[in-house]
Amino acid sequence: MSHYAKVENGVVVNVIVAEQDFVDHQDGQWVQTSYNTRKGIHYAPNSNDPDGGIALRKNYAGIGFIYDIERDAFMRPKPYDSWLLDEQTCTWYSPVPYPNDDNTYEWNEETQAWDLFDLGNSG
Repeated sequence: MSHYAKVENGVVVNVIVAEQDFVDHQDGQWVQTSYNTRKGIHYAPNSNDPDGGIALRKNYAGIGFIYDIERDAFMRPKPYDSWLLDEQTCTWYSPVPYPNDDNTYEWNEETQAWDLFDLGNSG
């Protein structure tokens, strides 16, 4: 069995495990996705070890993901207008690198910077 994403207007609305024959008889656009594909790399099942397998459509599809037919790739929706797409992995990254320290930060789109996240005032 394989994983398939139902795509409507370029957006994933469902992901199922099924046989190809079942999917062939369903309405709508169904696109195969690989549970073991992340950032354009295929990994051994239940592992973080690349196994040299075929990386199918850059990323495993999730509900709400975008299916870009031109890139033949699944990706998360763009989180902020300023973020850029890594064409090799079909993942988004900020125009300013995330700080490399032990703190937690959140992206501030207005200032285009990472703001220190205050855990004491988080809600």
